[in-house]
Amino acid sequence: MEIALSARNARAVPASERSDRAIAAAYNRAGDSYLTYADGDPGQLYAFDSQYAHGDRVIWETLFDKLCAIRATRQRSIRILDLGCGPGTWLRRVVTRARAIGFDKVIARGFDIASDQVRRAQELSADLAAQPGVDITFEVGDIFEPLAEADASVDLTLCLCGVLNHLPAADLAPVFAEIARVTAGYFVTSARTVGSTPSVYIGALAQARRFHQDNRLNRLEVEFQNGRHISLPSHLFSAAELYALVAPYMAIEDIRGLDLFHGRFAGDPRWNPQCEGSARFVRQLELLEKTYCRDPEFVDHATHLLLVGKRPGTTPVAKTTCDGPVRNQPATPTQPERR
Repeated sequence: MEIALSARNARAVPASERSDRAIAAAYNRAGDSYLTYADGDPGQLYAFDSQYAHGDRVIWETLFDKLCAIRATRQRSIRILDLGCGPGTWLRRVVTRARAIGFDKVIARGFDIASDQVRRAQELSADLAAQPGVDITFEVGDIFEPLAEADASVDLTLCLCGVLNHLPAADLAPVFAEIARVTAGYFVTSARTVGSTPSVYIGALAQARRFHQDNRLNRLEVEFQNGRHISLPSHLFSAAELYALVAPYMAIEDIRGLDLFHGRFAGDPRWNPQCEGSARFVRQLELLEKTYCRDPEFVDHATHLLLVGKRPGTTPVAKTTCDGPVRNQPATPTQPERR
């Protein structure tokens, strides 16, 4: 095992622990700018106006469909778990909508290795946590540690926004085994692909002076415009690899590429004049996404992969079970969102 000597306490520090510290430090230092970069306006949960808007909308459609599938069983309570929750945006989206479609009790836990991002999640969820029937908590935690949840107790498990990209692929088997142990319903995850456009993870690419992704060592080195340097674990997945890692533990319901075309056709304000595509142009992009998102020749060139797993034996429910104005509309007056 690779080790290094810590000058502070003169003990051997495993390489995995150093990586954990580097990840936590990078996202902690990114602060509020990471929230805006990754999720857009934190007060507009369903605006989907970040750099990754198209992919986020597809993820949300998937999560909403799973909420509907669980609600269609006439279940009155739901338990949700978010691994690597960051500032908590995705968990707040799911919890808010779960209450809006009729769950009387929503129990949700999110955890992340970055303590500052957890603190932001706690602050942003304060209003939601105060609502009757909502039990939402955020805490610092390590995805490699055993989960506190009981066997088959979680209805919907999330692991989004490239959390898996920071983990050694060779070490993921026990992580997926533990996720499968606690998940009674569905598991939804996203990860960056081997053919994705570049990213420095914690902010916009324009903030970087230079960067290098070493795909042999699975490491990303970034020097920012302000002179700051970070070195992060960064493993890019193929669809076949991610499928093979999850399949021993869960039934794979779907795996698809997110954002094959939207990001590549997006204008750059530093170069392009301010303009928006015509309605026909937008429709054609959507058609291209739907046509090629599962094509083996294209899927690994998407920005992210989206994988949906489920506990074997989970009964499928029609997508339209609770389709309607609550899908992407603001919550009802009795379910206020932070503004």
